[in-house]
Amino acid sequence: MSSPRLRFATFLAPSMRPLYEHVVAEVGRALSVETSLHDGVAFEELDSGRADAAFICGLPYVERADRLEALAAPVLRGERFGGRPVYFSDVIVRRGSGLRSIADLRGRSWAFNGRESQSGYGITRYALLRAGATDGFFGDVRCVGSHAESIRRVAAGDVDGAAIDCHVLGVALRERPDLAERIEVIDAFGPSTIQPMAGSRRLPESLRAELREAIAAIRPSPAFERSGVERFTAVVDSDYDDIRAMLAACEEAGLPALR
Repeated sequence: MSSPRLRFATFLAPSMRPLYEHVVAEVGRALSVETSLHDGVAFEELDSGRADAAFICGLPYVERADRLEALAAPVLRGERFGGRPVYFSDVIVRRGSGLRSIADLRGRSWAFNGRESQSGYGITRYALLRAGATDGFFGDVRCVGSHAESIRRVAAGDVDGAAIDCHVLGVALRERPDLAERIEVIDAFGPSTIQPMAGSRRLPESLRAELREAIAAIRPSPAFERSGVERFTAVVDSDYDDIRAMLAACEEAGLPALR
């Protein structure tokens, strides 16, 4: 083994951390190496060597694919996903708001988690482009830092809508059933290829291949069940061409920001 220790980072929702802890531990057992997982702060950690691999959103992945390689990704449980490593961004509003469609949100307030999020930002921008709504669709757009905060603000009536990673939303609803009384899903964007576990291209190609195989071979477990995951599957860079195409379409149309 070329490395005695593999350092993983997660740049995804904190509610997913138990799943990633399980994956990292299983990788360590399969490859007979010491592993660790930390909460990533900056993507440069993958360049500096502080992290060897990361659970990362598809949008920042495609922007850094010259330095990272997609290795594996989860397949979520349910017919909606068709046994593929994809997910949707569910559009939520406060229950009882009277809002029934995306069209009803014109001129309303909108929350998103961050500009480097495909689920909360990138695909919303693309959906507006597809709808021809490039003239300032929302009345107020707020970056709130996380999907959890977007959900909280919509549930409280502080903002009218948000697009939430359906994986994150599903976990939130399982952990807090009361949320179903305060929010509802009125639409969905997607699908997009789901967030990968990506390895730094600093790692030897042979080690990246071992990581891909080890993660895809992890057996179903209670950690999978709790997070709504059926299994992990191997992925490659071209699986993320859908996100590349969405990003390119927005840039070509001169739609640099969500508005």
